[in-house]
Amino acid sequence: MKRRMGLCVLPAILTLTLGFAAAPLTAAEVVVEKDIVYGTGGGKDLKLDLARPEQSHGLLPAIVYIHGGGWQGGSRDGYHKDIQEAAKRGYVAVTVSYRLTDPDEHGKARQPFPAQVEDVKCAVRWLRANAEKYHIDPNRIGATGGSAGGHLSLMLGVLGDSQKFEGGGGHPGVSSRVQAVVNYFGPTDLTHLYSSSKRVAGILDVLLNGSPEQVGASYREASPVTYVSKDTPPTLTLHGTADPIVPVDQATEFDAAMKKAGASHTLTLMEGEGHGFKKEADRKAREATFKFFDEHLKNKS
Repeated sequence: MKRRMGLCVLPAILTLTLGFAAAPLTAAEVVVEKDIVYGTGGGKDLKLDLARPEQSHGLLPAIVYIHGGGWQGGSRDGYHKDIQEAAKRGYVAVTVSYRLTDPDEHGKARQPFPAQVEDVKCAVRWLRANAEKYHIDPNRIGATGGSAGGHLSLMLGVLGDSQKFEGGGGHPGVSSRVQAVVNYFGPTDLTHLYSSSKRVAGILDVLLNGSPEQVGASYREASPVTYVSKDTPPTLTLHGTADPIVPVDQATEFDAAMKKAGASHTLTLMEGEGHGFKKEADRKAREATFKFFDEHLKNKS
């Protein structure tokens, strides 16, 4: 059953009741597989790392972790601890690489949008295509990431079963839909972000090969808020109230759009936090993430 929840503020709240049915696994009971080729993009192999429980009873939910870095930096290595933690909690988890914009000497992207969306959609298709091998329930796949990774996670959610931006990376005909999303301070309206964040405007210029005045349609196509509908899967957004890079109104605008569409969205504001959370706030955000995925993936009928 979907729940529509209102805005809440951390750390003033968050008395979490996790209620796990079994104790988390130890590191020795988690299997990690690295450098798995999940598809191709721009003529090159796309890779992911995977963590899973060594033993499983029945089909398991899965989580796709997508790194940030302004669509032009970052690495899947940043989520290695996270995928192992997810495996200890009974998930099959992957951290994925995708095509970065790779600007040339003139600042023009060699791999502009929508390459990044095509690749993460391919990663979900790979997971679903290999569901039997890894004991994954293909109807219980979630996505999460921070900043640019949050944006890409949201794009997976809002696009649903749409064939838009599927690309040709592999596993055609397999669904790239996800059933739940946790977005950490990801951009939601790129046109608005261009005008409100000078630190991001140049990055968006590269990603989309121009400004909103030059390529306005591309900005709308790259904005998760464009595609929000009542069928958008349950989504949790975690965003710092003092974020200087992706202003908090990106989160509140998306929340309003989701509520208007009748979709399930939980907006959790991290009081005083910036673009990235400090130790205690980070811990609470991670626990909120697993609580959310447990509710919408583990407990899904």
